[in-house]
Amino acid sequence: MAPAIFVFDAYGTLFDVHAAVRRHAEAVGPDAERLSAHWRAKQLEYSWVRSMMGRYLDFWTLTEQALEHAFLSFPTADSSMKPTLLEAYRTLDCYPEVPRALKQLKAEGKALAILSNGSPGMLASAVSAAGLDGLFDEVLSVDELRAYKTDERVYELVATRFRVYPEAVSFQSSNRWDIAGATAFGFRTVWINRAGAADEYHDLPPVAELPDLAGLTRL
Repeated sequence: MAPAIFVFDAYGTLFDVHAAVRRHAEAVGPDAERLSAHWRAKQLEYSWVRSMMGRYLDFWTLTEQALEHAFLSFPTADSSMKPTLLEAYRTLDCYPEVPRALKQLKAEGKALAILSNGSPGMLASAVSAAGLDGLFDEVLSVDELRAYKTDERVYELVATRFRVYPEAVSFQSSNRWDIAGATAFGFRTVWINRAGAADEYHDLPPVAELPDLAGLTRL
């Protein structure tokens, strides 16, 4: 049976996490690309460590802390750009195929949702800036649980909110670890492998792997 609900991770799946630094790369300096990669890696690391410790801080706070560490790690980068980069992170670009893919699914009668580590304010700003207002039936943040992916309670938010069994949900993420968590919960999963990364978590495979969202409606 075709899934009735399509749920998307936000950062890296719908929104380009490197867009903030890319917009201001010249001002940041020659290490801009490496700083952006470090910022993202630490942002995720902090979420996992905080979850394991049971010492929750919201994702915006972790984003700020990760950027601080990135600037400390790359002293050639202009640290005066911190406020500018944080503001840019609130309005990240979505990937070019995203609006069309979402509108096509909506036209087919599918319910659409976001399930993200992002805090509610971050997600609202990103959705609005990308011109995706009105496409999502729900924008779900882990903030109401005070726990991060891959805690199974995060995925359960979707099943509870839509009052469906997990198998009614198609879950899309660019993060293979997120796909593993969602697969373990029982979702039908599609790995949006934008980076062409090697597969892992072989005991928790996705139903499909795509380079972007464009082919999603053809599965």
